Amino acid sequence: MSPPKLDESIFDKLAEILKKHNLAEIEYKYGEMKIRLSKGSIFPAQTLPSEQILTPPSRTLSEPPPSEISNFSEHPGAFKSPMVGTCYLAPEAGAKNFVAIGDIVQAGQPILIIEAMKVMNLIKAHKSGKIVHVAISNSEPVEFGQLLVVIE
Repeated sequence: MSPPKLDESIFDKLAEILKKHNLAEIEYKYGEMKIRLSKGSIFPAQTLPSEQILTPPSRTLSEPPPSEISNFSEHPGAFKSPMVGTCYLAPEAGAKNFVAIGDIVQAGQPILIIEAMKVMNLIKAHKSGKIVHVAISNSEPVEFGQLLVVIE
């Protein structure tokens, strides 16, 4: 049996709703068909365990230097969650955390895991530097765009 014919205009309509109501994610189900759109996510809705390196926007000259920033979410090294899920700081229960404050990390080094839709997504450092802030705790639910760590 072939899959049902998909009216591609549904994507435009769902994207409009996503934008109009300032949603991070929307899911539409009709019969056996299910479509999920996520704003700003780089992970597909259904995926095998994957490893991603995320890069935040680079700091501009008009931004204050890191030492003058009081809110870590505004820090140029702020690393925010790419998805909704549960954050794990260690590779398995009872193991040492991937990173801690004061650790020096390299770009591409694993720093945490986010479980989303029963898929463990290994999240890697977006740049090399020193971990100066960890904003989440182990097994904590996280939202899209929530501050996770700061690398300076």
